Amino acid sequence: MDELLREYLPILVFIGVALGMAGVMVVASYVVARQNPDTEKVSAYECGFDPFDDARARFEVRFYLVSILFIIFDLEAAFLFPWAVVLNRIGIFGLASMLVFLGVLTVGFIYEWRKGALEWE
Repeated sequence: MDELLREYLPILVFIGVALGMAGVMVVASYVVARQNPDTEKVSAYECGFDPFDDARARFEVRFYLVSILFIIFDLEAAFLFPWAVVLNRIGIFGLASMLVFLGVLTVGFIYEWRKGALEWE
């Protein structure tokens, strides 16, 4: 049991140091920086002018579709790079499984394209 606890000691030390440093930085920002809020500093800011509408307004569905497509193809890139590194070790099974993966993504992309998710009005 002592052996197991000794293995976790570096993790606990790391968490303690991280929390301590975070606390020191927060306290130091209040001590060193001037706390001088005025109406200009605490006002709503959006690209240099006052916002047009409420921040809780609804977005169009197209925004969500484009963001989901971005996540899908970002994950595709995240899977392709490690696969390319180990391709010579995983052989034909790795190649076939990646082709199936890319095929499913291609079918999804074509579906989204035909539904008009990529058209912005």
